[in-house]
Amino acid sequence: MTLLTTVFAAIICTILWYKGAPKSEMKVSILCWMYWGASLMWLIDAIFEYAELGAEYFTPDPLDMLNDFYLGLSVVALGLIIWLIILLVKDPKGVVKATLFKKK
Repeated sequence: MTLLTTVFAAIICTILWYKGAPKSEMKVSILCWMYWGASLMWLIDAIFEYAELGAEYFTPDPLDMLNDFYLGLSVVALGLIIWLIILLVKDPKGVVKATLFKKK
């Protein structure tokens, strides 16, 4: 479930990045790289787990699937938090700077 969750997040981010590719003001490419990296990590983990468990890998317990899904969602949420911090620091549209240095 962690692999599926991060792959779906990576696909959605890639589609969003591709739609606004020439401008890329929102730095969605950073989010794409994080999610594709997490997907690759979970794919390697799945390969090694399959090598260890064999056919049992495809019949997980429902509780294990739920835990894996929560882990996948937390990875997606952490990626979004990191992306938001990068976006606020880089401030591509100058919104944070304009708000901080607003003259009263």
